[in-house]
Amino acid sequence: MHVSRAESGGDPVGSRPAGAGPRSWYEASARQRLDLLLDPGSFAEFLAPPDRVVSPHLALFDLPHQFDDGIAVGRGRLGGRDVLVAAQEGRFMGGAFGEVHGAKLTGLVKAARDLASTPVLILFDTGGVRLQEANAGELAIAEIMRAVIEARAAGVPVVGLIGGRAGCYGGGGLIAACCSALVISEQGRIAVSGPEVIETNRGVEEFDSRDRALVWRTMGGKHRRLIGAAGTFVDDAVAAFRAAAIECIGENGAIDAAVLAAEQERLDTRVQRFGTMEDGLDIWAALGIPDPKSVPGMPAETFIPLADQFGVNGHDAR
Repeated sequence: MHVSRAESGGDPVGSRPAGAGPRSWYEASARQRLDLLLDPGSFAEFLAPPDRVVSPHLALFDLPHQFDDGIAVGRGRLGGRDVLVAAQEGRFMGGAFGEVHGAKLTGLVKAARDLASTPVLILFDTGGVRLQEANAGELAIAEIMRAVIEARAAGVPVVGLIGGRAGCYGGGGLIAACCSALVISEQGRIAVSGPEVIETNRGVEEFDSRDRALVWRTMGGKHRRLIGAAGTFVDDAVAAFRAAAIECIGENGAIDAAVLAAEQERLDTRVQRFGTMEDGLDIWAALGIPDPKSVPGMPAETFIPLADQFGVNGHDAR
């Protein structure tokens, strides 16, 4: 599936007055993304800032807290359909998971599981788990993953949207892998270990985290779309993310043993096909792309049909 800039141009989000907010997904804050993604005026927040549910741990490290703990959760409508939605704020502690942050997302997804009819949208923007809340954060990741799988087993689509400043790293990458569909822009990045973590553990000779081109060839949105780790690539525009999300929540997000077996087979095939390759350029060439070096500079309207032609289009395998 793909959504082009032209296809998203007539989306209802365009009915808002000019200048009503940023049009770039990457530049927008979590709350701006929610405001522009959902049907106007439909968002109702759970545990909003006035409720002042904050992390109990940050003060111990003399760190500032935020009254929503870096994530906004609630309900709204998307294209006229009820949805549950969570948006991480990458500008607060890199969108990292802590005890309260994780509990809010866990509760939202469990509510979707129990309703068994309302899709979930997760607007990822995270560097992983907070070191200051490591145990609680890791536990939260496990609880969220379980809730996502249980929601999908109940037939609920769980859609991840990735295009923020912090990317989708660490436990966020694991949760994204559990989603029924992922929408990503060029600015989006998905990985379990971030560039600096890889460099620290393996050395700069293995991975130079300062080589931004290498980072994007390894973890960036274009590469993730080409290898099938994200099913939908969009331009860095709120309208494009909205159009793709509307399409994704209409798809079957259910998971069962047969889906898991097929996913494992696709992952095995990916390792067999690309496991010995050292660079994204090698993988792109193996996919049959005529000029792999041109991919990083391609605009979305050029890249999307190329990805549809040469990319891996298998569902679910991250």
